[in-house]
Amino acid sequence: MFTNNWNGNGKLMSVSPDLETIERQPDSPTDRPPILFVHGAGHGAWCWHNWMDITAAAGYPSYAVSLRGHAGSGGSLLKSTLSSYVDDVKRTAETLPGQPILVGHSLGGLVVQRTIADLPVRAAVLVAPVAARSGVRTLFSVFRQHPQDGLKILLGGSLPMRYDYLFETLGKSEADGYLAKCGGESSNAQFQVLFHRPSARPAGDSPVLVLGTPEDNLIPAVDVEDTARRYSAPLENFPGMGHDLMLDEGWRKPGQAMINWLDSSVQNPAPPPLFDGSPPGAGVS
Repeated sequence: MFTNNWNGNGKLMSVSPDLETIERQPDSPTDRPPILFVHGAGHGAWCWHNWMDITAAAGYPSYAVSLRGHAGSGGSLLKSTLSSYVDDVKRTAETLPGQPILVGHSLGGLVVQRTIADLPVRAAVLVAPVAARSGVRTLFSVFRQHPQDGLKILLGGSLPMRYDYLFETLGKSEADGYLAKCGGESSNAQFQVLFHRPSARPAGDSPVLVLGTPEDNLIPAVDVEDTARRYSAPLENFPGMGHDLMLDEGWRKPGQAMINWLDSSVQNPAPPPLFDGSPPGAGVS
């Protein structure tokens, strides 16, 4: 199980007295851009330990922030909104050694969508993200499985983190350890998820990747597909896995798919076509 006492060159750092950030550095100097991981509802920076290990091993300096009111971060969860979470991500990004790659899971995926609307980044990866459009389908999904949880959300309560929401095949003992680390979520942010409007398009030409699973019991597959279309992004699905792709059994496969995409799209992007001076469409029959 993951603890905050990392070996090697992993360590805890603090952006400010308010925000907890976990850092994992490659074993040798690298020119690769930093990655900033943003967790979803009720989670914290701790949930990224698997992917931080493999991204750092691949040469990417890796950081994960606990949004205000979550895990080891200060701030009021009661007063938190999507905008305040975006501010947390921006503040953290400003401390990093270079323009970052943002990786957001679930609610954090929506926070990343809002962040890249006005913050240029090297790339963005949306992991089982809250939809670019209204999240009402997610509420219906919750009601179908646990009606009392859907009612709790509508009454201003926090969505409970349950095994069947997050995992598909992870062993119960390990899953229970992760669930024990989970906390509550802001009712303000939850209501915003239900009624928000799509964010603006990304600032600049940052490439976007979307990762999902057809077995997701929180974010309907149609919403993940819609988000990928909105950003003209490739979508990679991982059948047999639950919503927490970075923690469920088989986490290495989507994590490695992300690294492979970053290596090709960020480190070695396809060169633009050469311009030979011919007018557009010349030579096309």
